[in-house]
Formats: sequence, structure tokens, C-alpha cells
Amino acid sequence: MLIETERHGQHVVLTLNRPEKLNALSYELIDELMDRLNALERDDSVRCLVLTGQGDKAFSAGADIVGFAPDIAASPETAYRNFVMRGQAMTRRIENYPKPVIAAVNGIAFGGGCETMEACSIAIAAEHASFAKPEIRLGFPPPFGGTQRLPRHIGRKRANEMILTGDAISAEEALLIGLINHVVPVHELLPACLRMADRIAENSAIAVAASLRAVTRGLNVSIDEGLAIEAAQFMVAAASRDAREGTAAFVEKRPAVFCHR
Repeated sequence: MLIETERHGQHVVLTLNRPEKLNALSYELIDELMDRLNALERDDSVRCLVLTGQGDKAFSAGADIVGFAPDIAASPETAYRNFVMRGQAMTRRIENYPKPVIAAVNGIAFGGGCETMEACSIAIAAEHASFAKPEIRLGFPPPFGGTQRLPRHIGRKRANEMILTGDAISAEEALLIGLINHVVPVHELLPACLRMADRIAENSAIAVAASLRAVTRGLNVSIDEGLAIEAAQFMVAAASRDAREGTAAFVEKRPAVFCHR
């Protein structure tokens, strides 16, 4: 089993389970993760996902280069079809997921591991975690969306430095530049992620999904287009029972009781 699944109340923890390979992203692991994401999207009882790596050394060291090397040796087209398309589909799926995906970064997040973390809705890291884009040392640019998402997270110049040098940064530096949300002691990592998930789950699932769509879809368009996306997602949420309940509860000065459907 390359993806371990553990239920925590309303939430599910997905663990990349290749600790002997520092949770490197093999083709099989990526395919299994996609299957789990598809199944959990259909489960209305699941509110948030937490994505982490097995052990305390690595969230993920990145793509499984040993498994990928034969494809790049075969042809660029083969490498693109088997490697790039698969990795980009995974990070797009995570980024566009209708439920929050919280990255619990429990060690190194290098290459494709860093790109996977970037695609998550929120990221919390252990104090010993580190982040890097070492693909340049293999002779190619980051292929799982890293050249596109990283500059949007931390700005063009900082992203260029990480991408062009391949140098690692610490969790504290990642926090300082806005790559992650919080840094916590390693023993507090999963509890902190689950507390964040609980805070999110107090709100309407419809409003959470609409907010995620508005943010993700609005990132790469003009402000006017973004405002139109925001308005459309507001209309989706406003048509729900939860919106009527939330506004009524505010007027009546009582806690809202959301049905989440």
C-alpha cells in the first residue's frame, strides 16, 4: 500500500508510504493517490484531507528519478507523456480539489514533493522541514507545476533563486517568504493540521468549496475577471440553505447550525 489512509473524525490523513525511498513519487504512488482523492471527493462525510509522508525524514524527496530515467532516455515525448503529464495532473487535482488539502510537511519537501506541497490549500511544517527545487541539477526545470506555482507563492526573484540554484531553504525561511502557513514542533505537526481542519469544518462545506474555487480560479486572471469568478461563487453559496442559516443565526445572535449540503 503506497498511500495509507487514516480517519480522524470528519477528516482523513493520507500518508505517502515509501519511507525507504524518502516517499519519492513513483508512477504507482501518484496513480494510487489520484484514486484516493477521487474516492474521498465523493464521500460527503469527509471535510478536510491532511497529506503527509511516512516517517520523520521526508514529506517527499520528489519524483522517483530511477523510475523516470528510462522514459527520458527513450524520448522527450515518452517522458512528457508518462512523467510530466502524470505529475501535473496530480498537482492540478490537489490544487482544484473541492475540499481543503492541508500539507503536513514532516521533513524534506524537494522537487515534486515541494510542488505537491505548493498545490495544497494550506501547509504546516515541522521545525526540521526543508524545501528545495533541485531539478536544475538533473538538467531540466521543475515539471510538476513548480515554475508556475512557486513564483505565485513567493514572487519571481525568490522563486528564480530557488529554481536556478537548487539550494534548500529551512522551514523558518519558507514561513518568512510565504511558502507555508505555520511552523510547529514535529510532535505537534499532525495535531496542528487536524486543529486547522476542525476550524475549517465549523463552517459550511458549500461556502468552503466556493471559497476554494474563487481563490484558485481567480489567481491567474485580471482583477475584473476575478471579481466575476468571486460573484459567481457567491451566488452558488447564497442559493444554499447554509447561507440562509448563517445570516439568520447572525441576526438572531445564536450559533449557526450548517447542514453542509
